[in-house]
Amino acid sequence: MLLPRLTQRANCSLRATRRTSQYIRSISSTSSFRAQNDEPRLNKVSATITQPKSQGASQAMLYATGITDEGLSKAQVGISSVWYSGNPCNMHLLDLNHKVKEGVEKAGLIGYQFNTIGVSDGISMGTKGMRYSLQSRDLIADSIETVMGGQWYDANISIPGCDKNMPGVMMAMGRVNRPSLMVYGGSIKPGCAKTQNNADIDIVSAFQAYGQFITGEITEEARFDVIRHACPGQGACGGMYTANTMATAIEVMGMTLPGSSSNPADSKAKYMECLAAGGAIRKLLVEDIRPRDIMTRLAFENAMIVVNITGGSTNAVLHLIAIADSVGIKLTIDDFQAVSDRTPFLADLKPSGKYVMNDLYNIGGTPALLKFLLKEGVIDGSGMTVTGQTLAKNLEAAPDFPADQDIIRPFSKPIKPTGHIQILRGSLAPGGSVGKITGKEGLRFVGKAKCYNDEDDFIAALEAGEIKKGEKTVVVIRYEGPKGGPGMPEMLKPSSAIMGAGLGNDVALITDGRFSGGSHGFLIGHIVPEAQEGGPIGLVRDGDKVIIDAETRVLDLEVGPEELARRTKEFKAPPPKYTKGTLAKYAKLVSDASHGCVTDGPI
Repeated sequence: MLLPRLTQRANCSLRATRRTSQYIRSISSTSSFRAQNDEPRLNKVSATITQPKSQGASQAMLYATGITDEGLSKAQVGISSVWYSGNPCNMHLLDLNHKVKEGVEKAGLIGYQFNTIGVSDGISMGTKGMRYSLQSRDLIADSIETVMGGQWYDANISIPGCDKNMPGVMMAMGRVNRPSLMVYGGSIKPGCAKTQNNADIDIVSAFQAYGQFITGEITEEARFDVIRHACPGQGACGGMYTANTMATAIEVMGMTLPGSSSNPADSKAKYMECLAAGGAIRKLLVEDIRPRDIMTRLAFENAMIVVNITGGSTNAVLHLIAIADSVGIKLTIDDFQAVSDRTPFLADLKPSGKYVMNDLYNIGGTPALLKFLLKEGVIDGSGMTVTGQTLAKNLEAAPDFPADQDIIRPFSKPIKPTGHIQILRGSLAPGGSVGKITGKEGLRFVGKAKCYNDEDDFIAALEAGEIKKGEKTVVVIRYEGPKGGPGMPEMLKPSSAIMGAGLGNDVALITDGRFSGGSHGFLIGHIVPEAQEGGPIGLVRDGDKVIIDAETRVLDLEVGPEELARRTKEFKAPPPKYTKGTLAKYAKLVSDASHGCVTDGPI
């Protein structure tokens, strides 16, 4: 049965690649290099170091890089990739960087390549290394801003891959505000496990295999088969997890060429996109179109809509608030709730559904999705994009969905009539919290608290059988916030262990940490104030009654006011986990989750 299925998938991918290639050509042809005598000077920024005789030493350094006399008068494009070889999401980005440079030089510009750092969420998940993940977003932004500012590049093309990469590069573009665009590294293809009846699997399958193994649902042989074959090659995690959520949101905002978020990592379409980026960045320079011209409030509205339509990651709340902050727009958690209230959830995509981004690509990709939403009047197509045209204009040439596709539901038959992202407040979260409520886990959960001050303590309790089937339990994992973690680590290991152990109907999980885009279940994160700051989540005790109501958007602790006052008086925050180094600095600077966890002060 496997061979016909693989052949069918290959045929779908081939047709999709041809269709996407034609679409990219139709869009990028308007951005091809046609030098005009009346063209404006494109090297306005780099001229600061390439033109004055007083900057002769700067020019001497540039000559050493191979630049020609003629090249000193050309615009310089900083091509930044989040490349490192130790992660499938990022290991191919240097190859893409070389393709982008080729396209930049064909467009008559100078391409200077540089790199920034990254942290693999999948590798660091469930360890103390996860504390560095969210922080890496701001370090990426800081480092690109630093190079762009110090080197006087006229424009930027950034090539991210893993979750925090996308918001990091976008925050840098917003701060620097020179002509810029993003080329997403693309998604991985599904894996396949023989012990799972040759079913498609992915990284979340590997996380859930642990819970299945410790409860005896699968054997060690099956567990190893899953982890050995979950990730077959290059590309970001394939479901509508954080990487694909952010790439899709950024595409609808207009900061990528059409199709960037759905073009697979190893596809011809991705290479064509890289080559087309050079002509596109030249057009942005000629027309002086900057990130703040594209990333408007309308663009963020479109992004929030698409996140809800696709069942995207709750991390989008943090990241879109932070990106908006970088361009001077105040986006709030209440904006997300307002969009969620009027936007249905339509996409049958993992983690809550069954399909992955590769499947969406095979039916037309993100351009087909956005064309569908534009026709339905759900998104606004009037915003400017990096093609130099409006979103609506870009989508004129986009393919339509096949009539028989079942990945994106019609508006008449939504998975859920309103969005899955819910903002909850109450006595446990007076400053807000974020729930991912797709509907399949229910809308209300009432249970007794079991408290853990570290995710490792919870995993040990689960292994020891302390979490029982049939008992309604609210697991509280705290001191994992932006300051307390520090770094607000993701709770994919605990949430996957709960689901893998078959406890999805018996356990809700609340935390001042975050959840991976791959998490699913009854989950509430981003609780503000966090425990380290004296938030009520730090006052919960085992056996307390906790109420989670997604319909009334309430997260409450049922403890009397006198008892709560006594606990508050007795509360003493633990000392910081780090007193030196990058995490110590992060804990001092970072804002709370409701303000995007920015480190340069929210607007």
